[in-house]
Amino acid sequence: MDSIDLEVLHACDAWLRAGYKCEYVTVVRTWGSSPRPQGATMAIRSDGMVVGSVSGGCIEDDLIAAVREHGIVRTQPEVITYGISADEAHRFGLPCGGTIQLVVEPLGSHSRMNELLALAQRRVLTRRTLDLATGAVELGAGQADEPLHIDARQLVTVHGPRLRMLIIGAGQLSQFLAQIAVGLEYQVTVCDPREEYRGSWSLPGVNVVHDMPDDVVMEMKLDSRSAVVALTHDPKLDDLALMEALKTDAFYIGAIGSRANNARRRERLQEFDLTEAQIDKLHGPIGLYIGSKTPYEIAISILAELTAVKNGVALPEQMTVERGKAMANRLAA
Repeated sequence: MDSIDLEVLHACDAWLRAGYKCEYVTVVRTWGSSPRPQGATMAIRSDGMVVGSVSGGCIEDDLIAAVREHGIVRTQPEVITYGISADEAHRFGLPCGGTIQLVVEPLGSHSRMNELLALAQRRVLTRRTLDLATGAVELGAGQADEPLHIDARQLVTVHGPRLRMLIIGAGQLSQFLAQIAVGLEYQVTVCDPREEYRGSWSLPGVNVVHDMPDDVVMEMKLDSRSAVVALTHDPKLDDLALMEALKTDAFYIGAIGSRANNARRRERLQEFDLTEAQIDKLHGPIGLYIGSKTPYEIAISILAELTAVKNGVALPEQMTVERGKAMANRLAA
């Protein structure tokens, strides 16, 4: 899983193995406009080297300056708040009077970073409970919808892939889509029963399965943190998978194809045991209209739309492929 959080865990583990002192910094609360979200992390080494980010850079600079001047002197976790006053907000680059609260944790063998890294590399969702008084750490099974929690006694964070993506079809576009999705912290499964499309797959971190797509949809038990993207252009594969996916709580379900193919697909889906509301959940033609031509550009277009849906952003209709192309054609005429 190529992500900032994993890079931070890698750095912590490597620095501890090399004998460096280091600290693990977590954003635990934000108020107003803050540059980084709750749960963002970074690691800082005793010589001032950092990996990850907790702000736009100013807070990192302050933490680095303190380490270079005094070294790493904390012996237990500490809660630090930046941006309470307007002057501090301006100094630390927090817009609109934003405030950010961090937990800075000195690391050691008791921190169990090597175990957490190993679990993250195996894509195991893991709850990490930090005792704020002693620095002791407990690791356990995490839940996808479990939020970060902090109180006077402990900090609870969840690490690992919370989002899942099922890609129907193992063609070139699927490879580019999967590659970017892994970087966005999705647990990606690619399903294609066609042997001729599976032989060239060698993408780390992606699970490739050979069963029929509708069976895979049912086996995965898709939930509100799941996305399904159908890319085969083959109704025998796409339609049955979509039929099952549209019955689930998956937050995004989309299929590639032209406007005409999308209209025919919706007509076919009406023949199945689906309601109009379920069929209306289908995104297609898939993606945002950005003039994409290459497989990489199309993958970016798809993920842009998917990300907007995940984040609850309502997009104007002219950004859809259907309306965007129609508008571009009118302007070119």
